[in-house]
Amino acid sequence: MDTAFPTGPIPDVALNDGHTLPAIGLGTYTLNGSGGAAAMASAIREGYRLLDAAFNYENEGALGEAIRISGVPRSELVLASKLPGRHHRHAEALATIDESLWRAGLEYYDLYLIHWPNPRQGHYVEAWRALIEARKRGLVQSIGVSNFLPEHIDRLIAETGVVPAVNQIERHPRFQQWGQIAFDRSHSIVTQAWSPLGRGSLLDDPVLSEIATRHDRTVGQIVLRWQVQSGCLPLPKSTSPARQAENLAVFDFELSTNDMTAIAAVDRSDGRLNNQDPAIYEEF
Repeated sequence: MDTAFPTGPIPDVALNDGHTLPAIGLGTYTLNGSGGAAAMASAIREGYRLLDAAFNYENEGALGEAIRISGVPRSELVLASKLPGRHHRHAEALATIDESLWRAGLEYYDLYLIHWPNPRQGHYVEAWRALIEARKRGLVQSIGVSNFLPEHIDRLIAETGVVPAVNQIERHPRFQQWGQIAFDRSHSIVTQAWSPLGRGSLLDDPVLSEIATRHDRTVGQIVLRWQVQSGCLPLPKSTSPARQAENLAVFDFELSTNDMTAIAAVDRSDGRLNNQDPAIYEEF
């Protein structure tokens, strides 16, 4: 569990396609409408440069408005969205990416992901070919997946020869996913963590609270630092400017080996938040 990123200002993480991502980003699930746009703009002003949206979050329009009102040039931002399961067919996927751009008022996305594999439908390779085509057309710069298991990624690579740049997965101290992280790392895939703070379920955890007290940090900062030192890129969500700034301040300290070992013991076999197992869960 060596430190994956240096301390100090927010570093960049290299992708396998030559692009980079900031080592922490803003999750935007439920950030919709004018309030969502204001929260995203606040995060940009606090220092976030990576914002993670999705077609199914119905907030790509709010993302575009946040950029416009933030005062930060679009060229300084790294913007991501995701393809919904109901549009995995090749032509539909390309049309959906185009619609994602129109909703946000963008010329391109820096990162576009397949949101879920939906393996029982069996069209995720077709969707992947569409993302490859979108990249060739300049609609997106980097392409990746979300909630993909090793067998799904192996099939993408075998059938297209193109390795995802990113795999975004549920990951927090109660569901640590070390096997998936090792697989991603072996393929030079950056692992992103959605719900990296366990949606508030960890704030009273005694192990995390004790570590936070010793470091004079919040539990949230300890968990986000653990994500970084685990080699994951966390995407915490917050609407509070103070909390947004707090969540960014995790690059100026390090957790010890003992700290990391203690957090490893928090892991649970049934730790998923909503039992969304990608082997069977489907999102449309």
